[in-house]
Amino acid sequence: MLRTHGRDSASPPVAIRVSGIGVSVVIQSRTQGKMPMRIGVVAKRIGGTDGVSLEIEKWVTVLERLGHSCFYIAGELDRPTSRSQLIPEAHFRHPLVQEIDRQCFGCQIRSPDTTAAIHEMTWIIKEKLHSALQRFELDLIIAENCLTIPMNIPLGLALVETVMESGIGCIAHHHDFFWERERFLVNAVEDYLRTAFPPALPQIQHVVINSQAAREFSLRTGLPCRTIPNVMDFDQPPPIQDTFGGEFRQAIGISPDDILVLQPTRIVARKGIEHSIELIRQLGNPRLKLVLTHASGDEGDAYAARVRRYADIMGVDLIFASSSIATDRARGENGEQLFTIADAYQSADLVTYPSSYEGFGNAFLESVYYKRPILCNRYAIYRTDIEPCGFNVILMEGYLTDDVVERVRQVLTDRDCVDRMVEENYRIARQFFSYQRVETELQALLTKPNLVAPAVPQANSFSGPIVPPPDRVAERPRAKDGAGSAG
Repeated sequence: MLRTHGRDSASPPVAIRVSGIGVSVVIQSRTQGKMPMRIGVVAKRIGGTDGVSLEIEKWVTVLERLGHSCFYIAGELDRPTSRSQLIPEAHFRHPLVQEIDRQCFGCQIRSPDTTAAIHEMTWIIKEKLHSALQRFELDLIIAENCLTIPMNIPLGLALVETVMESGIGCIAHHHDFFWERERFLVNAVEDYLRTAFPPALPQIQHVVINSQAAREFSLRTGLPCRTIPNVMDFDQPPPIQDTFGGEFRQAIGISPDDILVLQPTRIVARKGIEHSIELIRQLGNPRLKLVLTHASGDEGDAYAARVRRYADIMGVDLIFASSSIATDRARGENGEQLFTIADAYQSADLVTYPSSYEGFGNAFLESVYYKRPILCNRYAIYRTDIEPCGFNVILMEGYLTDDVVERVRQVLTDRDCVDRMVEENYRIARQFFSYQRVETELQALLTKPNLVAPAVPQANSFSGPIVPPPDRVAERPRAKDGAGSAG
């Protein structure tokens, strides 16, 4: 059966094919990149202060400035319901997705039950994706990191099948690949990784966030990609801190004469929090307080416990502030103030960023945007993609030296030096990492002839028997005789 609908006389018709195996959406025609488009952003999670969610909102801002309409599809959402489609199975914390993860990584054989569970979840997610395409009448989807890192294998597979069944164009925005994470290297899903992480489809344009990822991506896949770095809106300077934001220090237990050293990262081992603790210990000033803005995230709490112990051993005041930071200012259930990450930056005297590895460096750009001095480790992407721009920051080479500590001491006591440093950095960032960079790149992407497909031929009708998957989705996949066990 074939139905068509359009939004208005200027909008292209959209064909909806309904069959026993789901819904297929076919965009019949669209002038490539020259008309306002309806774009769906698909992710595991869109909400909070994680890097992917923040970058999504920046892209949406740029796309809407260009006249397009954007919609959100994810397993967790804090966006307006009129523009959002919640798919709980798309979240990496969905119970069955977590069980699939346990059965597929850290081992090299998977059980038939695990395979069945993956297929069944893929079916469910795909039907909900088709429903979202129809509900929002989408012309294009942007897959945010869900065709990159296999934290939800069924979601990646469902996206690939949806693109193939609908003919819709897709931009795959890649933040960190599975080959960059040690825990994904030993796995029992090599077939799925080759299929969807990332996929090689003509309708998909690939975007990475740094030059090293671009080289590695093309070497591993043989596919081209475009490099679009993370950005900030440097054409719109941050507002002056107001009374509410000025209460951040008091709310987290820091007095006015304390020195707030901010590490605006998640609590994971590659963020190098030990270096920040060691720095404060060597500076030897009891007024120094180290504030961590984010929780551990998806990588467990063992490292957070180690950080606590290390700070105790070194005699450093360590404050975990994630419970006081939200996407928007608000009041908590008990009336406590909830601040934004901007409030934390504007309350800081120094930002530490001693990461050993970063996909790009959101916290670096944010520190520059809020005009704060930075101690930064020269991680690989910093050396290749950021340092050549000429930023004026305090740099360490994998470990603290006496010279680095003394440079920090000078910055904390010389206001004129800090003012010169932060103004210079802001000027450089505005030149290289502003929204204008994303706007230029996205305009080029949206004119790709294979991204926005005109007059996609209708899919052939399937005349064989329709065999729906068994109704076993609620069951947990079980490995038999130890096969597929994560050990």
